[in-house]
Amino acid sequence: MSGNVLLIVGVLLVAAVLGLRWQRPAWYWMTFGVVFAMVRVSFRYASVMDACGLTVPPSRLRLTWARMTNRPTPDSRPPRILRMRPTRTGLVLRLKMRPGQDAFDFMASTDRLRHSFSMQGITAREIKSGVIELRMTGYDILQRVQMPTKVDRDREGLRVPVALREDGEVHYRDYQEVPHALNLGATKSGKSVYQRQLVKELAPLNVALVGIDCKEGVELAPLARRFSALADNPDDAADLLEALVARMADTYQVIRSEQRISADTLDGEITADIWGLPEELRPVPVVLLVDEVAELALFSTTAEKKRRERIITALVRLVQLGRAAGIYVEICGQRFGAELGDGITMLRAQLTGRVSHRVNDEASAKMAFGDISPDAVLATTQIPIERPGMAVAGDSSGGWVRIRTPFTTLRQAVTACNAHAHRTPALDGLAAFRPVLPDVSPVEIPALANTPAPA
Repeated sequence: MSGNVLLIVGVLLVAAVLGLRWQRPAWYWMTFGVVFAMVRVSFRYASVMDACGLTVPPSRLRLTWARMTNRPTPDSRPPRILRMRPTRTGLVLRLKMRPGQDAFDFMASTDRLRHSFSMQGITAREIKSGVIELRMTGYDILQRVQMPTKVDRDREGLRVPVALREDGEVHYRDYQEVPHALNLGATKSGKSVYQRQLVKELAPLNVALVGIDCKEGVELAPLARRFSALADNPDDAADLLEALVARMADTYQVIRSEQRISADTLDGEITADIWGLPEELRPVPVVLLVDEVAELALFSTTAEKKRRERIITALVRLVQLGRAAGIYVEICGQRFGAELGDGITMLRAQLTGRVSHRVNDEASAKMAFGDISPDAVLATTQIPIERPGMAVAGDSSGGWVRIRTPFTTLRQAVTACNAHAHRTPALDGLAAFRPVLPDVSPVEIPALANTPAPA
């Protein structure tokens, strides 16, 4: 009888573990998966490294000693494990490479290592000379994106979390490191959700938001309480961009007057951008969000062609010169190729950051990564349609990573903008583009019928 009870308990326990793995993979990983993975990696490590060609033959000294002592020939040596650290999404394995090994060998073997260690994914990066880090994920963390409760929020700078990477790390958008970026994606690919997440995270910071939304403002108008300027048609966009160029020129005059280049001035006090100015003189940084950039470049009449030239010229000037003046540009669109006309290629070349969601053809992916990394182009074309918000993020260095933005509803973004509406600065020269909105009045919620009256 007791044997049957134990069997039933065992079956129920196995079913509970499998159900936990299916429904709550993060909980399963933290309770059972991490232990199984550490044991699996520890027992398979030497054989896996040998099968993947990541070992080195024994040194001449060891071979000579084996012959002198009449011992068996020593085996090839795998890299030495410096540290194995569990995380909430996987394992981090830090290895000391043997002489003659290269970090590229490990990067090229990540798929074989993933299969051999039975992990969801493995990425490799070199920490320093001779030390490489294998970051393993135990489950598909991009299937249900949950941002960590503790993220690095830089309230003084312009570094905001926007997505989760496939290796379990948080993907940040740092405007001081990467001032201008391009965000591509087809319809329903998650491009607008990425933009909402950006606005939601930028809302609490000391920054001015400027928007251009030529879809009559349907994307950015609901967030207008946090925007210092907003244009919803190409005519207003041209005037707004020229006003930003004028503001940029005025900011450079402030920097010139405060550079204080003299013999008795410390090197750290000499500056060529707004971040070296005293706080009382530092202009507020500006983030320009451009939605559907193709609407700014299309034309059908002579007047629209002249307007287009004004717009593209102003945008090129902003992305070439705006960083030091504290003006950062985020351009969104479905396509961004040379078919949009003169100046587009020059504009795209200045956009260091690249994020591409699902696209409809390979040519669109090449517009984002064709001049950076062919591997990123292939990864972009493989994004499935049932995973909106998934994207490939890269930069001009050629590095890239898969990311997925947490689903941010328009209501969540609107709530964040309304809560921080008092942080919206008034920019000189852009008052004509400031959204005019009624004051927010509190909503009275009627009391329930069964609620007792206060004593």
